Amino acid sequence: MGNKQKDSKILELQPDLYLIPSKGVGSHVFLIRGTVKNMLIDTGLPANFENLKESLLNVGLRPEDIHLIILTHEHWDHVGAASFFIETSLIAAHYLAANKIMLGDEFVLMNKYFDQPSKAFCPDIWLYENTLIDLGNYKFNIVHTPGHCSGCICLHEPDKEILFTGDTIMAGGVLSGIYTSGSIADYIDSLNRLKALKVKKMYPSHGTISDDPHQDLKKAVERSLLLMKESQILFDTLDTKQIYKHLLSSARNYSNSKERLDRKEK
Repeated sequence: MGNKQKDSKILELQPDLYLIPSKGVGSHVFLIRGTVKNMLIDTGLPANFENLKESLLNVGLRPEDIHLIILTHEHWDHVGAASFFIETSLIAAHYLAANKIMLGDEFVLMNKYFDQPSKAFCPDIWLYENTLIDLGNYKFNIVHTPGHCSGCICLHEPDKEILFTGDTIMAGGVLSGIYTSGSIADYIDSLNRLKALKVKKMYPSHGTISDDPHQDLKKAVERSLLLMKESQILFDTLDTKQIYKHLLSSARNYSNSKERLDRKEK
């Protein structure tokens, strides 16, 4: 891949662009040394902070030299160590991810699953589609790519034709799981929109770098369409009508019970 190895803990992928490999189940962390500001993409789990700090020192930076952290989505293996930066860095996430992080939505964050609690934090900046992040030597457009979960984003650098994909797509066209707030249909739409971008290198948050993004995106779309067909077969097999009836009945019973309780209190 033509990576320059500065140290076993950090790899220089392009000028001023570094990869800090994941430890265990956590996500990779990417460092961009901008001419204006320094930025991290994701932080990994809380237990990753010491490794992250050592890796930054290897290129002459301290945690307080990081001005901005972009979170690719709300899952704890990507955002958990962000709390160590809240005093010195601005933290940004797509508004759907930021809202869940702010409220501590355990259905989505999966903090308990990774069993690595840390200090709660609120993102400082809520990102939207086409938000521009200008670091001087790198300029990133935010692409909202729901599917894996609702708050997923990718970061596209159109001049250098690179794409940071978070968990939206891995090298080889591998798809991430579809978790709470995710959707196969959203996933397909996100991948099709990414196919329209000019990209020569794709940097996912897990696994290896993609040197053939367009082929990988094509494979990912095919796999997501197949997943949609398989899901439709599953729903045809299940008695989904009875399941929906049960859910609606439970909702009506709750509503009626609450209404009776409200009358009594009055």
